[in-house]
Amino acid sequence: MIWKRRGMLLLVQVLIVTVCVSVTSVVAVSVQQRLLQDRTVDRVTAVAESLAGLPAVIEAIEAIEAIEASEASEASEASASPDTSAATEALQPLAEIVRQASGVDYIVITDARGIRLTHPTPDARGRPVSTDASRVLQGETFVGVEQGTLGLTLRAKVPVWALSSESAAAAPSTAAPSTATPSPAPSSPATTDAAIIGTVSVGLLQSHVAADLNEGVLQLAPWVLGSLILGILAAAAVNRVVSRRFARLEADSRELDVQRRLAVELGSQTHEFTNRLHVVYGLVEGGEPREALDYIGSLVPVAGAAAAAGAAGADAPDEAELVGIPRTIESLGLRATLAAQLATVTARGGRFLLDAECSAPAAHVDDEQVTVTANLVRNAVDAVSTLGPSARVEVRVCADAHGFALTVSDNGPGLDAGLRSRVFERGFSTKLRERRSGVDIPRGVGLALVREIVLRRGGAIDVGSSEAGGARFQVRLPAVGVPRHECAPAETARR
Repeated sequence: MIWKRRGMLLLVQVLIVTVCVSVTSVVAVSVQQRLLQDRTVDRVTAVAESLAGLPAVIEAIEAIEAIEASEASEASEASASPDTSAATEALQPLAEIVRQASGVDYIVITDARGIRLTHPTPDARGRPVSTDASRVLQGETFVGVEQGTLGLTLRAKVPVWALSSESAAAAPSTAAPSTATPSPAPSSPATTDAAIIGTVSVGLLQSHVAADLNEGVLQLAPWVLGSLILGILAAAAVNRVVSRRFARLEADSRELDVQRRLAVELGSQTHEFTNRLHVVYGLVEGGEPREALDYIGSLVPVAGAAAAAGAAGADAPDEAELVGIPRTIESLGLRATLAAQLATVTARGGRFLLDAECSAPAAHVDDEQVTVTANLVRNAVDAVSTLGPSARVEVRVCADAHGFALTVSDNGPGLDAGLRSRVFERGFSTKLRERRSGVDIPRGVGLALVREIVLRRGGAIDVGSSEAGGARFQVRLPAVGVPRHECAPAETARR
């Protein structure tokens, strides 16, 4: 589930990065296209206006106009179109030089009748233009895309103005003004004596404009790809960090929920345990020990206490001595612990053996030693719980002024060598988990507590195999103030 959420989070981040980079790239390409279009318009317009104002262009066209005017004065009607070869011969080299220098695809200069005086294709010279130039001949400047003989081109068309002799004398080298805007706009010369004598058209093929744009996009592509890769790597790194924190928070949340539910369960168990203690106290206080034992037997598996007593040769359980436990074990805590586990094993038909040399005076046994004994003996009893009559648990305990020694063996499944170093880890257990009210009851607490006590008191614990094939635990705890090597009971327990 965690990996699935990590994958979804990473996918969302990658999608966000991809969308952002894609939108930015589209905007960048659009801006680049617009800038390229504007620069192209400015270029073709500037070239056209410059040519239209050159004296050589004006003079060549005026020469044609002069020939046509003289022929018209000698006849009632104009004769055939005047010869434009002289003008073409004068203007074509100029147009070609300007075309190559400016990087445009064509420059076409015409007279007032729309006859081409220059053109990149020789066969097109001396012929009428293929597009309408009437508005330009009326003084307007045209900038736009048209289909011509060379293909679809972005072109600028400007008029060529001829000045009267008086105006020419006043400004012999000044070009007639014009307007170069994407939309047509009327234009007029500086004087009222000027007339339009021709046009200049400058264009750039749209395929070349597109090629320039593609080149710019190709130059931008590595940066876009690099940004995308960097963004995805950054998203993956952020996802890794965030996922770890989310996983930690989720684990903490689950742990808090378990602790809360466990606290509720323990609270109810504590309340129930208190009530049961009150019942036991009332029965004992009322002089009914047999009923007290029966009540305890209904709560925990000690129903075999009487059988245990018989097996050990003890008297009736109403005597001061707890049933089945040697009198040499004087500590009431140890006696109660051992009696409960003895009853549990014998109730199933198994054998619970206490070494005849066991000795534990009350003055030399404390609560921590009882805790160690209770945990180790209970683990041994749990290990043989499925063996029935063949179950066998052996216990040897010795305590004196030098220290405390305990050996617990069983004929259960034993412990693999690889697990012996882990059984003392808190939370580790070979037992199945138990659930109460939907809460997993914690395992792996008893042996961890035993290890803490042994280490704190400077003792030693050893895990091995018993002669019967099960597990064997040996613990040595020196008495307070006694050096570890002087722990005599430990040596006795090892024999």
